[in-house]
Amino acid sequence: MVFKRKVYGILSEWKAKQSASYAALLEGPRRVGKSTIAEAFAKNEYASYILIDFANVSDAVKSCFDDIHDLDMFFLRLQAAAGKILIPHESLIIFDEVQLFPKARQAIKYLVKDGRYHYIETGSFISIKKNVKDIVIPSEELKIPVRPMDFEEFQWAIGGNTYEFAKALYTAGNKAGDRIHRKWMRDFRLYMAVGGMPQAVEAYTAGKSFAEIDRVKRGIIGVYEDDFKKIDPSGRVSALYHSVPAQLSRGAKRFIISRATGKRTGTKSRALLYDLIDSKTVLMCYNTSDPASSLSLTKSFESYKLYAADTGLFITLMFMERPDAVNEIYTKLLSDKLPADLDCLYENAAAQAIASAGHELYYHTWNKKGSTHYYKIDFLTASGPKVQAIEVKSSGMGKHESLKEFAKKYSKVLHKAVLLSSKNRKTENGMEFVPVYMLDFVLKNNS
Repeated sequence: MVFKRKVYGILSEWKAKQSASYAALLEGPRRVGKSTIAEAFAKNEYASYILIDFANVSDAVKSCFDDIHDLDMFFLRLQAAAGKILIPHESLIIFDEVQLFPKARQAIKYLVKDGRYHYIETGSFISIKKNVKDIVIPSEELKIPVRPMDFEEFQWAIGGNTYEFAKALYTAGNKAGDRIHRKWMRDFRLYMAVGGMPQAVEAYTAGKSFAEIDRVKRGIIGVYEDDFKKIDPSGRVSALYHSVPAQLSRGAKRFIISRATGKRTGTKSRALLYDLIDSKTVLMCYNTSDPASSLSLTKSFESYKLYAADTGLFITLMFMERPDAVNEIYTKLLSDKLPADLDCLYENAAAQAIASAGHELYYHTWNKKGSTHYYKIDFLTASGPKVQAIEVKSSGMGKHESLKEFAKKYSKVLHKAVLLSSKNRKTENGMEFVPVYMLDFVLKNNS
């Protein structure tokens, strides 16, 4: 099934303005829909196209790349091998899973310069460092991230209107009535439960049970684990990935590699962490030491948190050891009766939304005066020269001490203090209480 995706519009802009100078490189985790998007774009926007899947390609196609000095002969051979006719200036060539065949990626420089056709590459670059050591990486690539479906895209997929109506209310400065608010929270919890991986969304739209949807998500995690083992057969990359929910649920100040691997953190462990980050299956959130100065310039590379790139997969990871109880777990989640602490789940959903909106992830901690305890702001986003501080609570209850103290300490650079939760919208003592389904509007309306 081909779902409506926002990246399609980005590709349209690339075709109109940048395709003569750059190939579009769709980057993202496995099973996020890169190939589907690329082929749908080719079918709709070009007179003809050739798709070369380097995960399943003939030797005849591969041999075309042995010599690209004579591009006339190269294109003749490629069309013959693919059984497709290319039309100059009206055709697209897709290099799918290009990381598996570095020669094709290196050829992009010359193919783009030739100017006869446009090019889209797709890839999951978990092992890219190992695959490109002997080639020149082309500068003629426009990198376009492809992420799991966000809440708006999920609503498009299921034919819902919650996002659209919530946006209208937020823009007007209003909140939903309590009954509507409860329904919209159920809609958002449904999104968290299913997640944004197209296979899982397709299973939901086809009327599959949550047990079946969860099996789809476990299958995706299995694909990731297979990739992780290719990098590190010892299983440490997989252990890092599986440790994300556990470490978030503890409310720790930072992610600790040794807690995941059981081994002392060294150069090798840090390299494996960055292999995990390269896979795009996780999101890295940096602790910034001075929000009053600059988020990016004061971020710490030693103090960070990790989130799952897809909240649906995060939930499956949370309950990986309970495959026989998934229907009960999802039923309780949708009714907001799950006995687990859901702060980490809502926090992961917020991280995914912030990343989808194009923001790098930052948080901030500082010590309480005369105490070993500390304050923590879950997320900080730039708003012009100022910052938005976002704290996440599943219930919305509590004193919100960190947010209040941050507002005092950084009042000169604070644009908004936002408490994100399952509760309805309100403003109190200069703090905005915002339901999680409205976070996207907070991020886009930050002027």
